[in-house]
Amino acid sequence: MSAWDFLFLGGLLEISGIICLKLSDGFKKRLPTLLMVIQMGLSLYVLSHVFGVIPVGTAYAVWTGIGAVGIALVGMVYFNESKDWPRLVCIALIISGVIGLKLTS
Repeated sequence: MSAWDFLFLGGLLEISGIICLKLSDGFKKRLPTLLMVIQMGLSLYVLSHVFGVIPVGTAYAVWTGIGAVGIALVGMVYFNESKDWPRLVCIALIISGVIGLKLTS
């Protein structure tokens, strides 16, 4: 696996960790809280290992972009969050920025 693959994996772990954070109900539910801690820890661990290959600013921006877009889409699909066009345009801009960073690194 390439560093970019690991970075994508880290972003997916961040998304699943944030979903568990929402499901933890303010850390009141133990299993989602435990899963969130594990997934976010693994996400940061993976992120730390790509810094040797991908510049730190690029890696962090891509990692947060994957997480932001992913959790926004999950929120729209599973948590009935707004799907209005300005929000979708902003998500598209984040995706464009992530692609641009990957292409220039």
